[in-house]
Amino acid sequence: NSVTILDDLNTGKISNLESIKEKINFVNGDIRDVDLLKDICKEFKIYIIMTTNTIGLNLKETSVLTNQLNELLSNFQIYYQNLRGLHWNIKGKNFFELHLKFEELYTDSQEKIDLIAERILTLEGVPLHTFSDYMAQSKIRVGKNISNDEKAIGLIIEVITTLLVLERHILETAATANDEGTNSMMSDFIAEQEKTVWMLKAWLS
Repeated sequence: NSVTILDDLNTGKISNLESIKEKINFVNGDIRDVDLLKDICKEFKIYIIMTTNTIGLNLKETSVLTNQLNELLSNFQIYYQNLRGLHWNIKGKNFFELHLKFEELYTDSQEKIDLIAERILTLEGVPLHTFSDYMAQSKIRVGKNISNDEKAIGLIIEVITTLLVLERHILETAATANDEGTNSMMSDFIAEQEKTVWMLKAWLS
């Protein structure tokens, strides 16, 4: 069996391998070049079983994480649409206050949707992107034709409470996988949403 050596010769010389050159396959290149590694494996019939992704996280654990993040993404998409409906349909003496508040919340949720999708991609997963998938995965209630202020706030509290449960599950999985990126994102989401629930409940009381 021959040995394949990949080296960019940054700190050595090819002449150092002179005595074994007949026994090796030498490739001049950078081990961080993923495309080059694939070409070498194909050319020399080298088979590699990968247990981690390119950012060093366990593949099985990140597969679980991407599924959980896609579930969260789906729920956020329905939450976002709920907020748009509340923003459009709210009526009554609190219209001006709540119309602006719901816009603030849907803008924030839109930003979080993008963060979740990009995190899934970073973990080398594929974010869901059809409403049929979102509806199939979502656990939250769809708010339809809600114009009453207290019912609108009640729906938002109900939805955020569901999101918090999902996010805490992701937090646990991310901790097990040593995925600090997802862990940090979920911690930020949770802290912000817990404060939002407190403020909305105070508004209702």
